[in-house]
Amino acid sequence: MVNLTDHLPQKHIMNLFNTSRTKLTALGLSVASAIAAFLAGCTSTPLPPPATVTVPPPKVPVPNATSPAAPPSVSQAVTPRAYRRDAASLIYAKNADRIYHGKMPPLLYAVGVLQVELDGKGRVTGISWMRAPTQAPEVMAEIEHTVRAAAPYPAPVRMGRVTYTDTWLWHKSGTFQLDTLTEGQY
Repeated sequence: MVNLTDHLPQKHIMNLFNTSRTKLTALGLSVASAIAAFLAGCTSTPLPPPATVTVPPPKVPVPNATSPAAPPSVSQAVTPRAYRRDAASLIYAKNADRIYHGKMPPLLYAVGVLQVELDGKGRVTGISWMRAPTQAPEVMAEIEHTVRAAAPYPAPVRMGRVTYTDTWLWHKSGTFQLDTLTEGQY
């Protein structure tokens, strides 16, 4: 192997070394500038956030007054007295927000005894008052409306048709209980 320092004079070696150092410094600055420019290109404006996709919630059928009524349930009652529990349960279910909770006070706004006639499919065919709360005609109208709106009642399959009687206990707030399912009175 040949050593350059043996063949070149000392001043040429120093000149070559200084030139190389200058070139290396210039090369280093160029590389540093290129890296800085590259990194500057990486810090461009931020990307917009990803687009959000809105998925609507699944549609759940909600029953309303215009939708057809569900098929009526069936009552296995064999007497009108037994049937009235099924009818009272249906009225309570359809009027949950209008039921008086707890024992009723001793003085009620109205008390009425109503007979309801139903056909074999649970449809109301007649309503008659056995004891009408005539001092509160608005209550009479509301009870009749409530009875008709609750139809169809459970089909009285073991009796064919039924006429049942229940007592309506009406509070001045507009809430009520039926004697069949009452929580009592003070």
